[in-house]
Amino acid sequence: MTALRALVLSALLLGTSLDAQKDLVATPTAPMGWNSWDAYGLTITEPQFRDNVKVLHEKLQPFGYKYAVIDEGWFFENPQDRETPDKLRYAIDGNGRYIPTALRFRSAGDREQSLMILGAREGEPSPKLAARIQFSGLYAGFKPLADFVHAQGLLFGIHIVRGIPRASVERNLPIANSKFTTTEAADTTDACPWDPTNWGVKDTPAGQAWYDSLITQYAAWGIDLLKVDCISDHPYRADEIRMIRRAIDKVGDKTGRPMVLSLSPGPTNPSHAQEVASLSTMWRISNDVWDLWQGGGGAKYDGFPQSIKGQFDHAAQWAALDIPAGHYPDLDMLPFGELGPVPGWGKPRQTRLTPDEERTLLTLWAMMRSPLILGANLTLLDDETLKLLTNKDLIALDQYGTGGGRMVPPVENYDERLPKLSPDLQVWGSTIQRADQPVSHAVAIFNLGDHPTAVGKATTLLPSSSLKKGSIPRDSWTGEPILASTKVPAHGCILAIGN
Repeated sequence: MTALRALVLSALLLGTSLDAQKDLVATPTAPMGWNSWDAYGLTITEPQFRDNVKVLHEKLQPFGYKYAVIDEGWFFENPQDRETPDKLRYAIDGNGRYIPTALRFRSAGDREQSLMILGAREGEPSPKLAARIQFSGLYAGFKPLADFVHAQGLLFGIHIVRGIPRASVERNLPIANSKFTTTEAADTTDACPWDPTNWGVKDTPAGQAWYDSLITQYAAWGIDLLKVDCISDHPYRADEIRMIRRAIDKVGDKTGRPMVLSLSPGPTNPSHAQEVASLSTMWRISNDVWDLWQGGGGAKYDGFPQSIKGQFDHAAQWAALDIPAGHYPDLDMLPFGELGPVPGWGKPRQTRLTPDEERTLLTLWAMMRSPLILGANLTLLDDETLKLLTNKDLIALDQYGTGGGRMVPPVENYDERLPKLSPDLQVWGSTIQRADQPVSHAVAIFNLGDHPTAVGKATTLLPSSSLKKGSIPRDSWTGEPILASTKVPAHGCILAIGN
């Protein structure tokens, strides 16, 4: 390895001010798994979830994918009416907490019995009965489904929006294991701008009691990952993050069960980096990423959805920061494969990303040590997508890299010691450190332009190949040697890993 490469790569090493072995918020490697949002939106049912978990277990778990996450809306009986909130019917227990609706998650409990106890009738026009209160004593909640996930050797996660159900506040229900009621905990002046179901929570003993009751319930169900939305940007609510963190720690001390805390949406402001890292395991650094190369958001929040090309600026901002080990800036889910039958955005479709764009996305995510959470309908997972997701070099970089950084920005004369490159090329680097193997270095050359571009002098930054065929760097994606004349495809990349 040349002195220049050593100089550049050593500068990319991120600080580790927290010891991951002692940090209860941290996980040793970035979470990998599957989330229901990109394929099912608000609508997933228990049979659909179980079918996806089986594929996750059979095809992806051997490569490290282990989280199965149900995203937003699991308590809606009629998620198709999300845009007309007055028509929504929720499942809520006697302490005001959302519970999975048995209409879609049959193992949760007996829906008809629960409704009979209230004397509620189907078609009841009164808005007071729009939220179907179902008592938790008759309900198993997500525990049977969590048990099923755990039996596969996997981990189970759910999504919530921060706050307290408006329907619970309307009824002034008692908060479990406390002297408080929901009206005492609710901040009715604070509502998520895009969610019609919840009020915010006051930073008071009553508010803390509310989050304590939620986390106690989730721990009893067997939840391993909690994704909390409308909390890390537009708006950023540090007070509620702290309350959730305290509740997780308190329940974790009692049960011995850790719970990963994931914060959404992005873009989390980099000025909050140390705070979110001290309180959570992962946090979104951009708006929702979908299957488009260009358009949407840019270096700051200015549109939806976030494009792949626009994600490079967000990533570069966070790569320059001192992120404690075991905490992960989250570049969002992987919108690969079949996105349907009811995707969270747009019409059902096969991803619009080309294979080159998918490699670019995965390589950037791995350089950043971002969580790798797939959004595809796994029951329709194709061989090419599976091959991309199980590339061993890519996974090693994501799981054991230092968290990479941009070595050569897309501007000339960035540093006289670096080669002048095409303005379409970006070079990123990282160091892979595993206890059982020698240190290796990873360098990726990205082509953000619309035409194939030769690697040229960027070869001087590449590590020597770890293959026994010689010292010529080879592309981890294709296995082909990387020469100065090698062309990086439009929207594509080359990844070299070696000594």
